[in-house]
Amino acid sequence: MAERWAGIQVSGEKVTLVDINVPDDEGAYEIIADKTFTLQAGDRSQAYKVMHDRLNGYIRENKISKAILKESALPLKGSPKLALLHSAELRGVAMAAAASACETKTVAKASISRRFGKRKADEYLRDDEFWEETIEGADLRAGSREAALLIISSAKKKAPK
Repeated sequence: MAERWAGIQVSGEKVTLVDINVPDDEGAYEIIADKTFTLQAGDRSQAYKVMHDRLNGYIRENKISKAILKESALPLKGSPKLALLHSAELRGVAMAAAASACETKTVAKASISRRFGKRKADEYLRDDEFWEETIEGADLRAGSREAALLIISSAKKKAPK
């Protein structure tokens, strides 16, 4: 029986959530929804509470059984900026919201190529043919592929070629 999983990626003041039916056989992954939640303006503590409630509510209402979140990564060049710290705070809010509603784990982008297939994550993200063969259902925005790849690489299925 298929399970609904959420792939969650935080960037800046936005949370991308991809809701996918993960098949228990060799079937395609079905995209149920591809959503972006934007942090509201104003007091950050109140905005974080609103974001927590929105994400938690979505996960509970849609009976998501597992959430996979992209881990933080350090910038390759230069020192961290305030925006990076704000993103990390929002990622923590997203983790707490998901963890209080379903099984939750984090995945580093760098670990995807070691655990899944034979290519680097960025190669999968650019490969339109991979996405056409792997998913069906609602449209998946190109910017949401990374959130979807978190789920695909974490499922117990073999990587498509």
